[in-house]
Order: sequence, then structure tokens, then C-alpha cells
Amino acid sequence: MKLSPTIVMVMATFATFAQSQGALQSRIDQQAAQVEARVIEWRRWFHEHPELSNREINTGARIAEILKSFGLQVQYPVAKTGVVALLKGGKPGPVVALRSDIDALPITERNALPFASKVTTTFSGRETGVMHACGHDAHMAILLGVAQVLSNMKASLNGTVKFIFQPAEEGAPSGEEGGARLMIKEGVLENPKVDAIFGLHVQALVPAGQINYKSGSFMAAVDGLTITVKGRGAHGASPWDGVDPIVLSGQIVSSLQTIVSRQLDLTRAGAVLTIGTMHAGIRSNIIPETAVMEGTIRTFDSTMQLEMHQRIERTAMKVAESGGGSADVVIHKTYPAVVNNAELAAWAGPSLTRAAGAANVRITPAVTMAEDFSFFQQKVPGFFFFLGVYPEGKPEKPPVHHTPDFMINEKVLITGVKALSTLAIDYMESKKK
Repeated sequence: MKLSPTIVMVMATFATFAQSQGALQSRIDQQAAQVEARVIEWRRWFHEHPELSNREINTGARIAEILKSFGLQVQYPVAKTGVVALLKGGKPGPVVALRSDIDALPITERNALPFASKVTTTFSGRETGVMHACGHDAHMAILLGVAQVLSNMKASLNGTVKFIFQPAEEGAPSGEEGGARLMIKEGVLENPKVDAIFGLHVQALVPAGQINYKSGSFMAAVDGLTITVKGRGAHGASPWDGVDPIVLSGQIVSSLQTIVSRQLDLTRAGAVLTIGTMHAGIRSNIIPETAVMEGTIRTFDSTMQLEMHQRIERTAMKVAESGGGSADVVIHKTYPAVVNNAELAAWAGPSLTRAAGAANVRITPAVTMAEDFSFFQQKVPGFFFFLGVYPEGKPEKPPVHHTPDFMINEKVLITGVKALSTLAIDYMESKKK
């Protein structure tokens, strides 16, 4: 069968494009392999020297020092302790941002590692250890590796890369500003204006080297909840003389659980409501005047989020009133949902496949964890994905994030370097002028 000239031309063009993409990926892979040892070295330094949100002074200084060694334009500090670096490619094109968080958690590490954290501090009035128990040490090391890879390829880049090292992803201390919101407020998405932003998060429960992502709602919006139940104090021997806020609180907790299970349309999107703390009373034979509970709300749909807020308030107040008490409900929005731009998600799939291999890229369901990367996505198109770092030699259920035994597999950090480098270069190539 003889092919038409048009089909032959299309086939030739596709073959040339595929060959070009393959050569480019080979170059990225070679550059990533050259920086792998340094990436692991950086990760271990950050792990051994963790700092809490808005206190990442040495962390930020170390990042700035490394970035300057690549010849990048570096701003430090930004948003208290953050770092922003600019890499201008050799050719005109779009501006792509790559983001890493840099803060640690108030957790005392239990891992027997030569670089385990021994840092201690006072948090909420109590002595505690400080630990990178969520993988932000890996994120920093990966993004530094990407910065070195792309710096080595500077002349061939079609655009500009902005590296954002963000403090306080875990939340700024009470009464302080911080995180992605403060970075945006201080202009990190401007001068030059960012066209798209990419980020990743390591996941200890995902097989090592596997990349998970999805289009649309990927991670949940998170809201904080505080309910203060007011009763009337009395002697524990004569409860009829008072209004017991502890009993009312128990009834409220039970009733709140029916909101998700019986009142929301879960075919539309998932939702979670958890009460995590309960404080009341000071002695066994005294009925207190108040009880306070705190919780977290997770939603993916903004309409359901508002509906949930209304139902929580109504339920708590009416249940308290039914027993002769009252309830004050305070809901404070924390992070919006991480929503991956549909166009970027469709485009990113092939890039991630080239970087990690087809067998290691999966579309995943949404998760109920939250990330303030979502604030960037509200301003510019953004794409966020997970990198599996299931630790070697661990049982079927390895330690999860935010625990003293949290651990990662360092061998797959290079996959993160290749993935972010490929996304950045492919995006610039696709939008080049």
C-alpha cells in the first residue's frame, strides 16, 4: 500500500519529534545521575538540621548558598525564611515555577540513622524534638538537584525557571503570617510573572519510584473547627442542679458523624469530619461550665464545603440547646483543595512517563490530606504529584508521615529530580516563542 505524501510527512515529523524528545530525556537522565550523590548529601544535611515553620533560618541560608554556587539570581529571605532563585535560559520563552517546602515538625525522631535529628525546641510550652517527618528534606534536596541539572542545560532552555523554597507549609505559628500565602503576598509569582507552577510530595505508602497524580481535585481543602459547649456547673453528686457540657459534647460528636454518613451526597465528592481533641473539667466530682472540642474538616467540592459548615453549626447548636446548654462554633478555613489544572495534567502524563517509565506512572484517587501548594494554583495553572518513597526493609505497613519513625528510600530521589526537570523543560518547549 502506497502512503500519501501528507501521511509520510506527518510520520516523519512524529519520528523526528520522538527522536528529539528521547535525546532530550537522555541528557536530563545523564545530568540527574551526575548530581544524585549531592542530592542525597543535601537531604541528609537537611534531615539532621530541621527547623520549624517560620524558623527555618539556617535552612534558608544553606539553600541560598547552594543556589548561588550554580550562578543563579537568588533572593533571601523571602516570606521570613524562604528562598527564590531565577534561572534565565538561553532562549526566550515562558516562566515556569518549581516549588519545595522547607519546614519540619515538632516530633522527636526514633530512627537509628547516623544523620538522625537530635534537635530540640520548645513548642506550645513543651519540650520536643524537631524532625523532618513529612519528607520536606527530600523535597529541598530534589529541587536543588533540579536547579543544578537545569543550570547545566541553561543555554538550551527556552524560557525562565523560578525555584521557590517555601517556609511554613505545615502552618505558621499562631499570630504569624507564613507559607504560600505570604510568598504570594510578597510577589513570588511576579517579576517575572509565572505562567505555570509544578510541585511534588514524597509518599511513604506509595511504592518506591512510582509517580501518582490525577487531574482536577487531588488533595482536600482543610478547615479547622472549634466548638465551645456551655453548660452550668454543679456538684458531680447532683447533676440535675446544672447542665453538663461533657454529656452534651458527647451527643454533639455522635450527631456530627451523621453529617457525612447521612446528609451529604457522597456520589459528588468525598468528605471527612474528625474531632481530634476534647477538653473539659478539672476534677472527677465537679461538673464544669464549659467543654471545648477541636476537629478538622476535609472536602473537595466548594459547595459541599459550605453546606458542611452550615450543617456542623446547626447540629452543634441545636443539640446543645436540646439539653439546656449552648454551643459556639468557629470554623476557620486553612488550605483550599489542591486542584490540578486539567490541561497541565493531560500534558504532564507523557512527560512523567518518559522520566519515570510507563510502569511507574499511575492515575490515583484523590486523598484527604492537604497542601498549601493550592494557594499557588489559585493564582496560576498548577500541577502537583506524588513520588513514592516506600522505605527499604520495612514491613507491609511502614511508618506514615508525621510520625517519629517516618523514613524514606533515598534511591528514588533521582526520579524526583528527573520528573521535575522533564516537566520544566517540556513545558518551556511546548510554550516556546
